[in-house]
Amino acid sequence: MHFHDDALFPENQEKLVITVAPYGPEWELDDFRDDLPLTMDEHVQAAVDCYEAGATVLHIHVRELDGKGSKRLSKFNELLGRLREAVPDMILQVGGSISFSPEGEGADAKWLTDDARHLLAELDPKPDQVTIAINTSQMNIVELMTEDDIAGTSFERHEVYEAYREMFVPAGPAWVAEHLKRLQANGIQPHFQLSSIPQLETVERLIRRGFYTGPLMLTWVGIGGGFDGPNPYNMMEFIRRTPDGAVLTLETLMRSVLPVNTMAIAMGLHARCGNEDTLWGRKGEKMSSVRQVRQLVRIAGELGREVATGKEAREIYKLDEHYADADETLAKLGFAPNRQPGQVGFTHHA
Repeated sequence: MHFHDDALFPENQEKLVITVAPYGPEWELDDFRDDLPLTMDEHVQAAVDCYEAGATVLHIHVRELDGKGSKRLSKFNELLGRLREAVPDMILQVGGSISFSPEGEGADAKWLTDDARHLLAELDPKPDQVTIAINTSQMNIVELMTEDDIAGTSFERHEVYEAYREMFVPAGPAWVAEHLKRLQANGIQPHFQLSSIPQLETVERLIRRGFYTGPLMLTWVGIGGGFDGPNPYNMMEFIRRTPDGAVLTLETLMRSVLPVNTMAIAMGLHARCGNEDTLWGRKGEKMSSVRQVRQLVRIAGELGREVATGKEAREIYKLDEHYADADETLAKLGFAPNRQPGQVGFTHHA
């Protein structure tokens, strides 16, 4: 991405899109019962409250009544149907892993099988987006957690901590190619959740080879443990390598969420918050997802950057745009074109 001399002036920036992840699937209910929803009504109310606070993208997981993360697509269908009525302008983004919690005491954290995850493309009503990981990688979400972060939570139990320490994201090449094919065929926009530049390079190759054609929605996930850490050097190099036509959100965890989001807002990028990312405001003080959204809206106001409405967020995310082929996608995104037969030297934009 390019930053001209006036790039930090808020009048030259897109309106801010705030993604909220208020369903915290990794936490047990008692970790923050005041904020973690259990019933379907509570799931819907969390979305309404976050939308009214200023969030326009909803990252979705759903719980069973026993408090465990649901793997039943029927539960997702039920929630999506109710959300379409309750928050019709909100961008509904289903978390592509679905399962994000240990299945039992001492069990490894598990995702669904590859075939089951492909069924996300069959959700009805369909979501606007499904998040997709690229390249199988470690996802040790506790690596950067401090004693203060886990104090008083289920992560203090050794078996829970170890389950998340050993977690990984399965996203091999064949699965990714097939999943992109199915999502696009059903009119669902993939939202790429990327850990680092090698994964960004893989996405570029997928585009160059025609496996993905369309607007590019990216989230840089700086959570450590196999992903980039929330180090400004990592973040800025990822931003530098992101093509100009992409829409980029920054995500991290625990008490790094606020400073990283503040930098995102100041630079004209987009922000993500919610109890899936952090339970905490100031050290030792829990902070609800709604309060986190309000905090970002307040910071954006101090910086003079407007927050997008639901309809404006849908335009920024280009949900209705579709590109014909690799060449059009490369041009729209600002990548250099593919090399043509017999062409030598550096390729460049027309």
